[in-house]
Amino acid sequence: MTAPKIAATDVSRRDFLRFGAVAGGGFFIASYLEPLGKLVEGRHTLAPADATLNAYIRIMADGSVTIVGKNPEVGQGIKTMLPMLIAEELDVDWKTVKVEQGQLDTKNFQGQVAGGSSATPSNWLPMRQVGAAGRAMLIAAAAATWNVPAAECETDKGMVKHAASRKSLSYGDLAAKAATMTPPDLKTVKLKDVKDFRIIGQRTRNVDAHAIVTGKPLYGIDVTVPGMLYATFVKCPVFAGKVVSANIDAIKALPGVKQVFVVEGGTNLGGLLPGVAILADSWWQAKSARTRLKVTWDEGATASQSSVGFAAKAAELSKQPPQRSLRKDGDVDAALASAAKTIKADYFYPFIAHASLEPQNCTAHMKADGTMEIWAPSQNPAPGRSMVAQTCGIPADNITVHLTRMGGGFGRRLSNDYMVEAAWIAKVAQVPVKLLWMREDDIQHDFYRPAGFHYFTGGIDATGKVTAWRDHFVSFGEGNNFAAGANIGGTEFPQHFVPNFALDASVMPLGVPTGFLRAPGSNGIAFATQSFIDELAHAAGKDPLLFRLDLLSNVQPDVPAAAPGGFPQAPYDHARARAVLELVRDKSGWGKTKLAKGTGMGVAFHFSHRGYFAEVVQATVSKEGKLKVDKVWVAGDIGSVIINPLNAENQVQGSVLDGLAQAFGQEITIDKGRTVQSSFDDFPLLRFVEAVPVEVHFAKNDIAPTGLGEPALPPVIPALCNAIFVATGKRVRTLPLSNQDLRWS
Repeated sequence: MTAPKIAATDVSRRDFLRFGAVAGGGFFIASYLEPLGKLVEGRHTLAPADATLNAYIRIMADGSVTIVGKNPEVGQGIKTMLPMLIAEELDVDWKTVKVEQGQLDTKNFQGQVAGGSSATPSNWLPMRQVGAAGRAMLIAAAAATWNVPAAECETDKGMVKHAASRKSLSYGDLAAKAATMTPPDLKTVKLKDVKDFRIIGQRTRNVDAHAIVTGKPLYGIDVTVPGMLYATFVKCPVFAGKVVSANIDAIKALPGVKQVFVVEGGTNLGGLLPGVAILADSWWQAKSARTRLKVTWDEGATASQSSVGFAAKAAELSKQPPQRSLRKDGDVDAALASAAKTIKADYFYPFIAHASLEPQNCTAHMKADGTMEIWAPSQNPAPGRSMVAQTCGIPADNITVHLTRMGGGFGRRLSNDYMVEAAWIAKVAQVPVKLLWMREDDIQHDFYRPAGFHYFTGGIDATGKVTAWRDHFVSFGEGNNFAAGANIGGTEFPQHFVPNFALDASVMPLGVPTGFLRAPGSNGIAFATQSFIDELAHAAGKDPLLFRLDLLSNVQPDVPAAAPGGFPQAPYDHARARAVLELVRDKSGWGKTKLAKGTGMGVAFHFSHRGYFAEVVQATVSKEGKLKVDKVWVAGDIGSVIINPLNAENQVQGSVLDGLAQAFGQEITIDKGRTVQSSFDDFPLLRFVEAVPVEVHFAKNDIAPTGLGEPALPPVIPALCNAIFVATGKRVRTLPLSNQDLRWS
């Protein structure tokens, strides 16, 4: 079935909303605050004075309310959640609200990005202030109409009421007059008390749910424009390899093929790389022509790199003095020498692809007037537009970017290589172009989660307390710079909870592109650190969960107190970490259930992206080594309010299942500078039969709410591996599990 067309237009969506609202006697709000300062994870809270928000509301004469969601929607529910904040303070009935996706607008919007679980903490106050400002303007319009003090008026589900005179007017009745009111200072508007919330805190269905299940065109892959050609772009299997020659003329002669040309490209792995573009009347014709393309490549220096070589180099580096120290407390050498027990363990996690279900795609139209229009499923569209402008020589102001819904991203679409490819091909071809990657392109030209090697040494005293911790972390980079996504910070747990602590790092060069996968850094670090903590607990002869609580009680004197917003300077709030551990202990019945042989329960916790999560996994391993996860219990702390409990549960459950998929069998290996895996047959996603029950609980406190797309993922992997140890006696130190022999007797 042919998808309905999303037509190109010379009138921007923002202009349409501005002009349409005025012409229809409606009410339009655009609010502007000072630019948002950089948020440092765990170090600062969001203050209203620091924030920039551009959100708009349209209320028409018939009473209909439209709220524009400014952030990209990648499946995290932000297109529903941000408008909920506005609607709550606007005081309308959610059933009457329509939500529209905003396009990229850096002049009026700030923070149009989906990543870092940052949308909630960045917008919690500003979005509510926008709604409250709209409510204030409607009240002002009613008060002027009735010639009464505004303080005597109140609102209720889209109505303004004056109790003394028993008068009331709908927002639709007031829309035109409200548009003439002076907007209030957003920093002074009165916000609702939490107890008065009627939308925030309610289980609210995704605003796109019906369109998704009925196949409406929402995604980048759905976009079509008049006169469009379909494009495929073939790059060297070795990253950044150059085209030497190709059978261009033979491909041009194939049915439906309209244009074929070499793209010279550059060496920036995140930009336009060399390759061959094929344009045809249909995607099938372009894809078919691709199978007959023959290219001779200059593969370059990266062709000498491999996963085997990386592992050998890491082992070599682990035996040498670290290249640099990231953190050093106390005297680790002396503490290890005097420890009652010393434990050593080496951990490894592999490169991983994002593997979003919707492959990378982008539609671009270079117009005769020198402007360009782009339809892009991008998590980070503003840098994408800048890259297009620089690469194609087009002023950024001449480029319009429409944000489409994304069929998954998990950090992959923070990189905009597919956007600049489509734009360049459209510029050269001088026709509208829809670039669509094949699944093999997506797997073999990703920005992978970097592999990591941890070489641990730990010491415990006669009472079973951890007295020393050393981690020599080996990954990728140059000099003092880590490759993208490969870094580790000096504040990583259990720093500040072990008196003698050392975190060292060494890096090796890499020609493979890396990036940020859901819960970047933490998705691998938590596996290694929380598994090693379990080894220390076993060596100490202590219950793993109680051992962690004891460790959290061993806070060192130099740990700063928590800031007013709830984030300590370290950053680590041990009280919040303890709370989620205790909550998951109680909900899972930890230690209270006698488990059959071959069944184990494992626990882990982690702090990332401002969220504290503890998780317990129960797993069963047959004697033949077949693994079955029975259930997962999750306890999370993301602040005082769960804005949309339905979506919050879905996000946690999805994070857990995503983590299990990574643990089960996901691995990218490099050989001769190219990716070995190519599709879902050798890079498996989770199957329906592998999905498990995930029970979700939230701890509440008085801290402003934070994000949820990422922090629930990291603990599940070590919790699973720790459960496997209990079930089999085998310690998993290398992922994925598909490479492990779990048989036991």
